[in-house]
Amino acid sequence: ANVVLLLRRTRPTVSDNPGMAQNDLSTTFTGSVFIATSLDGFIARTDGDIDWLMDNDDPGDTGYINFMSEIDLLVMGRGTYEKAITFDSWPYSGRPVLLLSKSITTLGDDRVELHNSMDTLVKAIEQSNAHRVYVDGGKVIQTFLKAGLIQELTITQLPILLGNGIPLFGPIGRDIRLTHVSTKVLSAGFVQTTYTVDASRFS
Repeated sequence: ANVVLLLRRTRPTVSDNPGMAQNDLSTTFTGSVFIATSLDGFIARTDGDIDWLMDNDDPGDTGYINFMSEIDLLVMGRGTYEKAITFDSWPYSGRPVLLLSKSITTLGDDRVELHNSMDTLVKAIEQSNAHRVYVDGGKVIQTFLKAGLIQELTITQLPILLGNGIPLFGPIGRDIRLTHVSTKVLSAGFVQTTYTVDASRFS
């Protein structure tokens, strides 16, 4: 979804432990979210369509280019991957991309490394020596939040109500306290808020 905003401008086991908090993990990377949602919290329509992201006036500089300049590696889910391959060109050239999916068993795409479990995915991230990881896609973001592997969230809300669709957030098993960093009002009614996860205040 965030690629669309850009195009408008030009070692504990984690897989089955939703109660594990961030300060229980010893990881070498920072998990970062940078995503756009409708005002009612959806990242896509129920069929995965993001036409509503395109049908807006230009919001101006969303900070996506600067964000991506600091990213070493990307993690995405099946839905995000299937949307990305419909673009005219691959939007993540020059960076390793890891795909987390239990439903895909083989993948004939050498731009992407497939992982079927969080355990192997996290090991691959740490072995890559990546410092900042872009985590994208609703289910993947929820999975990383459950595992305590998200430290930063930047959410850009668009002035539209979809009523239903694919939500950004879902059940996470506990409260996750956030610290507000900044809120920016962009052009065209876009509002962008950045938070950090307060690991000391997990409930």
